[in-house]
Amino acid sequence: GLGMLHLFIAAYIRVVSQLPGLNRFVSGQRIYARNEILINMMVKRGITTESEETCAKVVFEPTDTIYDVRDRMEKVINANRGEDKKNFADKLAKAVLVVPGLATGIVALVRLLDRYGLCPGALLDELPFHTSMYITNNASIGLHHVNHHIYNFGSVTLFFGMGTVEKVAVVEKGEARMKRFLPIGITADERVCSGAHYAAFFGTMSYLLNHPEELEKPPESVRFDEKCEYHVPKVGEQPAKKQKKQQKATVQA
Repeated sequence: GLGMLHLFIAAYIRVVSQLPGLNRFVSGQRIYARNEILINMMVKRGITTESEETCAKVVFEPTDTIYDVRDRMEKVINANRGEDKKNFADKLAKAVLVVPGLATGIVALVRLLDRYGLCPGALLDELPFHTSMYITNNASIGLHHVNHHIYNFGSVTLFFGMGTVEKVAVVEKGEARMKRFLPIGITADERVCSGAHYAAFFGTMSYLLNHPEELEKPPESVRFDEKCEYHVPKVGEQPAKKQKKQQKATVQA
């Protein structure tokens, strides 16, 4: 089935397909255009309160519909479900924490390499701090929304914190009624694009959330930053030809 999380992510992807400036990031005092849409989210390995959490990273295509979003998310979530399933980031964290001081040294080294664009791509693909957007669904555990900080390390551009649905009394056409609201805390890196981009982003997001039928079909066209066009196969499709991954392209010094 489809849920609010699917709708919210699908709306975000649709806006990025029209406003690629939102998918940029800052590294080493330079602005880069990202050559993929990445979304990170926390996933519980089990259904109990004692179950561990892990970070799942999902790659999306700018032409994805809400159904494509659901399929991609389910594939990655199912791959991370199970108490015995550990991804690279989980194993690395467990290993470095065994030796006192080792974690601090490794983090400092990775930060240095990342600052100058020398961090291996395989490592960046696994680390949870390099992504277009980070989203956490606090409503799933009955908590309020949060305004989470943007990490100083990595390339997170937007952080969304969904909270528990609230019932609020409103007056419409002279009559009082109860209305349900989904509170969302959004923290954005204002360096990557202009305020006009963010204004268009919030306006379009609001429209799409109120007209989800628009997300049932792909966009008529997609805009990309120069030299950063990217495509990934749909879930279940086999790519016709494996292409070399494009490198990130500098947008602005």
